[in-house]
Amino acid sequence: FDKVMISSHNSHQIAGHPQSSLPPNKFHNYWSISTPAGWSCLFLPLLNHHQPLFKVFAGVVDTDTYQALIHFPFLATGGDGIHLLKKGTPLVQVIPFRRDSTYIEAEIRAESQAEGQLRESQRRNTQSTDGWYREHARSQR
Repeated sequence: FDKVMISSHNSHQIAGHPQSSLPPNKFHNYWSISTPAGWSCLFLPLLNHHQPLFKVFAGVVDTDTYQALIHFPFLATGGDGIHLLKKGTPLVQVIPFRRDSTYIEAEIRAESQAEGQLRESQRRNTQSTDGWYREHARSQR
């Protein structure tokens, strides 16, 4: 295999990160990633999957306008020595999403008494019946 799979990454791109003293690297990606106009991709470490050898940085790329290869910056966290990843080991999770210029206004305040009672009722229901959230609170669409 003659393609580079891992190389060094520019340190200035992780300046200020709590682990910025570790040298950053990047996994090279040779797949093209493109989305329709108005869509971007969020690149994340694998959700609900602990990876002891590396920590991928999360980031957003406007994949509708950026057509170059997207590589995935990471920190090696596996300790000293040689570590091998099996062929097919997942490296990142990709979540495409539609960019929208509509802003959601949020209000930060203390909850009302009625909101507190509803929250407490839902907490009791959730704990009393297996699958309550799936059956009663989760969107069905």
